[in-house]
Amino acid sequence: MDWKTRYADKVATAADAVKLIRRGRRILIGSGAGEPTSLVEALVSHGDHLADNEVVHLLTLGPAPYVAPGLEHRFRHTAFFIGQNVRKAVQEGRADFMPVFLSEIPALIRSRRVRIDVVLVQVSPPDEHGYVSLGVSVDIVRAAVDSADLVIAEVNPHMPRALGDSFVPVSRIEKLIPVDRPLYELEVEPLDDVCRAIGRNVASLIPDGATLQTGIGRIPHAVIEALGTRRDLGVHTEMLSDSVVDLVEAGVVTGRKKTLLPGKIVTSFVMGTKRLYDWIHDNPAVELRPSEFTNDPFVIARHDNMIAINSALAVDLTGQVAADTLMGRFFSGIGGQVDFIRGAARSHGGKPIIALPSTAQDGKVSRIRVGLEEGAGIVTSRGDVHFVATEYGVADLWGKSIRERATALTEIAHPDFRSELLSAAKARRYVFAEQVVSRARYPWEEESEVDLGGKRLKVRPVRAADLETLQDMFYRLSDESTYLRFLQHKKSHPYEEMPALLNLDYTSNMALVVCDESGPAPDILAMARYDVDPATGLADIAFVVRDECQGKGLGSLLMRRMVEIGRARGLAGFTATVHSSNAKMLGVFNKSGLKVRTTLDSGVYSVKMRYPEPEPVDAPHESLPPMSRRRG
Repeated sequence: MDWKTRYADKVATAADAVKLIRRGRRILIGSGAGEPTSLVEALVSHGDHLADNEVVHLLTLGPAPYVAPGLEHRFRHTAFFIGQNVRKAVQEGRADFMPVFLSEIPALIRSRRVRIDVVLVQVSPPDEHGYVSLGVSVDIVRAAVDSADLVIAEVNPHMPRALGDSFVPVSRIEKLIPVDRPLYELEVEPLDDVCRAIGRNVASLIPDGATLQTGIGRIPHAVIEALGTRRDLGVHTEMLSDSVVDLVEAGVVTGRKKTLLPGKIVTSFVMGTKRLYDWIHDNPAVELRPSEFTNDPFVIARHDNMIAINSALAVDLTGQVAADTLMGRFFSGIGGQVDFIRGAARSHGGKPIIALPSTAQDGKVSRIRVGLEEGAGIVTSRGDVHFVATEYGVADLWGKSIRERATALTEIAHPDFRSELLSAAKARRYVFAEQVVSRARYPWEEESEVDLGGKRLKVRPVRAADLETLQDMFYRLSDESTYLRFLQHKKSHPYEEMPALLNLDYTSNMALVVCDESGPAPDILAMARYDVDPATGLADIAFVVRDECQGKGLGSLLMRRMVEIGRARGLAGFTATVHSSNAKMLGVFNKSGLKVRTTLDSGVYSVKMRYPEPEPVDAPHESLPPMSRRRG
């Protein structure tokens, strides 16, 4: 039997349905793509009887005619999250904003601290058991439908039958308004180089088997685009977008390693294109759950390796995140950022990440700031922040001092603003007077991972934020290793010496470190640095390897990478000064593939290493004896 026949007594027009709403009542409208447009329009065009009604909702993709000037005596809007369609009204004082964690809104509704009298939603057609699905929007709508006195629903065949905690018996609904209209779609804007760089930097933090939370916009899309080589990822998020479908179809998202609801993609609302809406229809791999579940930090923390990726408008040098306020005016909302930041922080192996471009207003303004502007809202506190990513790298702030934070954040700011930020940080005594931060772009493309002796290690260029870790490595050296590195007996490695080692332009000088990142904090095991003599085109190179790591190939690994980098940068070769007793270092140079010449003077070798001249294309290859080839 057709549902319209079966429930004929409930079928009505939008105009008739809104007549049931009384004055002075609070009305909740369905979220996102689930906005019931015909009911919203009827609320204004056929709601002459209404007065002092409050309209509340999360972000909606459709129109918001109730905030139009001149309707203030009939409607007052309160935004739980400010969307584009109500932003002007909020900023002009014709609508209100409620700062609240998304995880807590359902409890406010169920307890009637935020009383919901009327719910206007959009649902799927009833099934044979008389249940409709809330489709693309369960989030806070579930609590509202369960608690309201009056529920009115558009019934749309385009609304997918989403599984999970989305089903409502028709008996709970007072009026059903048949509509036949495609859902609102949210297309992702094309990615630019900045977004792709941010995506790569964030993706570098995500291991195989992780569970992801991503939000709306180009940066989350760029992160997902950069995850094509990962395996067995899972998804637990407040919002699901099209890009996740790409990972599922590519076999990247399987959910096999999820420690809560394995194999299930869990979300509270869906916003994207028709392709996404069709994909979730009756899909047993996808569950829509209310926000009190998806956004509960304790639920989030039950996922091992939970990766939370959220955006921001600005971050100050102490790590405070402004995400809902722009130029002193309310712009968006708290949403689920803090929920997921705190949940991921408490997950075993979890990583909470704030990702943002380094600049705004076409590069005129830095988003990394000494201090946030007056009126800026702190959504995520400095104590909650762990990782901050821009297109210039990732700053790891957890457990770091203000000095370390200011250095790390200045380093990932746009180069045009680094000097200004560093000067201001020195004026505030955030950093030492000797602190330096390079204006050069960090060469992320030089990062690599290697498997050495069964351990996964990262080889990467050194950063200003490595100061304390590098200083710690020097203090871990034995007296003998210290002497061989510096050719002098050295009892201390004061802070004042460190900036000179870290001040790089990554062209005329370069430093690489080998890091063990398997522990709670990165551990530097070895370092190599070169400085180019512009007169000769040769780079003076020096190495240091912690004693317990010597003889395991780290020196050869660094030399091999330096040879590759030097060749790409057009160097003529390298020079080095090596104590005659340092046979291991001499062995590294002789196995480098370069032409090596040495001169011994007073127990110290002066080593000159040049790249071999390329052989003529037609010349026969001459096989040299091993000793001759070694001597160059």
